[in-house]
Amino acid sequence: MVSEYLKQNTSEFHDAAEKLFNSEKIFNKTFTLEDYRKIISTNYLMLLHSEDKILSSLSNEISNELQLDQRKKLHLIEKDLQSLSINSRETTYDLQVDNEHEALGMLYVIEGSTLGGNVIAKQLSKTEGFDGITFNFFGCYKENTGPMWTNFKEVLNREVAEENYQHVLAGAKKLYTFLLNVN
Repeated sequence: MVSEYLKQNTSEFHDAAEKLFNSEKIFNKTFTLEDYRKIISTNYLMLLHSEDKILSSLSNEISNELQLDQRKKLHLIEKDLQSLSINSRETTYDLQVDNEHEALGMLYVIEGSTLGGNVIAKQLSKTEGFDGITFNFFGCYKENTGPMWTNFKEVLNREVAEENYQHVLAGAKKLYTFLLNVN
């Protein structure tokens, strides 16, 4: 299954992202609003430079199966930027999506961040200093987070043949690299 292959082969990138964003501070309740601003700002740049490219690289069949209209997050993170008084910014980093398999790998990173984001939102909502935060991006699927992740993995595993695993992995690594270097 490609989802397990991706999990195993991107773990170092996932760990690097958690380190970059001081994720351990989320669970010991020392995560600050400034830490949160950093994670939102960086994820905004990732979505700004990838979401449209990813979505336009997927076939109509896969788009329908994944309910892509419900997975768009750029408009949600823009609400977070506004509520946190963060000025949107650009980056000169050019992100390319070469094919549908790369797009699926990139979407794996985004959907994974949504899965983790739900945990982050729940944890931070219980942390001092986060009383008025709405968590539009991290809480986007609310109670549907589990079913949305399950649907994504099912479609991914069904649609990607083993000979294309490396292309999906290349897309995931490409987006992780962007995320880790965009600051």
